[in-house]
Amino acid sequence: MLPSRRAHLQIHFCVLLWGFTAILGKLITLAALPLVWWRMLLVSATLLCVPRVWRGLRALSPKLLLSYAGIGVIVALHWLTFYGAIKLANASVAATCIALCPVFLAVVEPWVAGRRFDPRELLIGAAIVPGVVLVAGGLPGEMRLGLAIGVLSALFVAFFSAFNKRLIDRADALTVTCIELGTGTLFLTVLAPFMATPAFVLPSLHDALLMVVLAYGCTLLPFALALAALRHLTAFATQMVTNLEPVYAIVLAIPLLGEQRELGWTFYLGVAVIIGAVFAHPLLHRGEAAAPSDLVAP
Repeated sequence: MLPSRRAHLQIHFCVLLWGFTAILGKLITLAALPLVWWRMLLVSATLLCVPRVWRGLRALSPKLLLSYAGIGVIVALHWLTFYGAIKLANASVAATCIALCPVFLAVVEPWVAGRRFDPRELLIGAAIVPGVVLVAGGLPGEMRLGLAIGVLSALFVAFFSAFNKRLIDRADALTVTCIELGTGTLFLTVLAPFMATPAFVLPSLHDALLMVVLAYGCTLLPFALALAALRHLTAFATQMVTNLEPVYAIVLAIPLLGEQRELGWTFYLGVAVIIGAVFAHPLLHRGEAAAPSDLVAP
């Protein structure tokens, strides 16, 4: 098989695994805070067992280490609000909200990277707005708080994606992931006393098994596979495939969770509008080389 063909299959498999993160978030009975705490702890602790990560840590300057640590706080807030949206609404709603990330990136990335605003990206953002209105209209009233939290989660994605893009080429991607998730674990530990739910909650056997799948099967495994695939893909190809993540999550939620019974037809019409606009976004950057920063975000 040609390397490029193998890379496309690998990245599709990775995005399918990422799509399961929303499903697992619904199936795990832990509250959002301990769920995210365990996920970040398991992944960062495992990465600390990799010699390459320790070599990368020793090579970092204190300033750069603090920068990645700051991004780790944003990652923790993203996952906390993402799983909070799942608990308050459902997996389909949370996954749909993540598709809004390109809208926020159109504003956030030029500010972070110091480049000019691209009006074409803002047009895509404007095209998504009717989709959001339709999605909100197709939700029961008690799920709308989950929708708002999910939109906030997408904003956090935009911020840490933009900062990662700016800094990712200064360190090994696995090392960066270890720092960010390790810092996120510490941040949630400090945050826990100010929230109603403690961070350290011993999971049941059911939750522990699903947590292992989430941490290793849907986080570490796809990251390693995608890192290899990225060598043979352009940024356009990578983003076109990664944009399928909310699609996979919503499609999986129908047979596995039966969420279609909770949502109106206008929700799915709104999803179609949002996904259509999101798939137009990579066309603006076709031909650019892919970078590890395209992987740190999921």
